[in-house]
Amino acid sequence: MIHFSLKCAADHEFEGWFRDGETFEGQAAAGEIACPHCGDARVAKAIMAPRVARSAKAAPAVDPAAMKQALRELRKQVEANFEHVGDRFAEEARKIHRGEADPRSIYGDATQDEARALADEGIEFGRVPWIPPNDA
Repeated sequence: MIHFSLKCAADHEFEGWFRDGETFEGQAAAGEIACPHCGDARVAKAIMAPRVARSAKAAPAVDPAAMKQALRELRKQVEANFEHVGDRFAEEARKIHRGEADPRSIYGDATQDEARALADEGIEFGRVPWIPPNDA
């Protein structure tokens, strides 16, 4: 696995892990990597300092099963505590931002274009990797 600092065309910086450099290049060329801040798929590597180990201890291995469980738990918490607005997410987020609707925690679906427009309007939101609750 390789860790890259990434940047979208709107200069949002974020991180990503990839099997290797070729995997990143292929996913970026196919538009499969999107900025978690605005949804922009025009992503490139950002300038980053190399990591140098300071001790003989190996870094703890990433446990995919633990990550999946954490994402399942996050989904459970969001579903229990946020209002699901479905494909009206962008519309509801704008109403809340403009004071046209009561402030509340919402979740739902937005296209990349809708996400980009929300970010351009200065509306803060986050994207969460949504995995099936039972991953069957």
